[in-house]
Amino acid sequence: MSLELTDLRLTYADGDTTLVALDDVSLTVGPGELVAVVGPSGSGKSSLLAVAGTLLQPDSGRVLIGGTDASRLGDKERTALRRERIGIVFQQSNLIASLTALEQLQALDRMRGAASAGAVELLRAVGLAGKENRRPHQLSGGERQRVNIARALTGDPAVLLVDEPTSALDHSRGTEIMMLLSELTRERGVATLLVTHDLAQIGHAHRVVEMNDGRLSEVRRVPGTVGVPS
Repeated sequence: MSLELTDLRLTYADGDTTLVALDDVSLTVGPGELVAVVGPSGSGKSSLLAVAGTLLQPDSGRVLIGGTDASRLGDKERTALRRERIGIVFQQSNLIASLTALEQLQALDRMRGAASAGAVELLRAVGLAGKENRRPHQLSGGERQRVNIARALTGDPAVLLVDEPTSALDHSRGTEIMMLLSELTRERGVATLLVTHDLAQIGHAHRVVEMNDGRLSEVRRVPGTVGVPS
């Protein structure tokens, strides 16, 4: 499995009490599989993404990224693992205003110390052929999110973590983004874990995981979706 979460527990201090954000959570996401996480606000969805992305250390449990146990790594090693093996699509695109779409990807590659030969191909893969030299203000909201996705896929990560990708888009553009994520997940063989509040879009996922009070309450296949690639 590209992403394997086992017996995760995460707590926060809240005055004299302790809040449980993740309560014995286990989940696996395989290569080419898109798993959507739904649930009410405060149920633990964001905490799950943060732990899966090694941005937060759980109190206990194990996080495996492409076979590497992040729980056993030091801070520098976890940072390197996150940089090299995990792509993150944040809710807001947070693009640098002065850079073109192409330069957004190239800047990230330079931070990794890697060549950026595939940046143009990635932008084409997300439907931005001919718009490589446009800056954020020259792109629509949906196009900016496509740049955000392409940027997260630089370096061919094993795991893609996606936070509310359609929250700032209308239904039509949101559907296009979800379809794109589903296609890229399959074509690139990445394990995608996606948090969404938009139940109208979950038909593009292979599985849906419902979180309530820090626990995975239900896992089901989405009717009408194709099988997980082998």
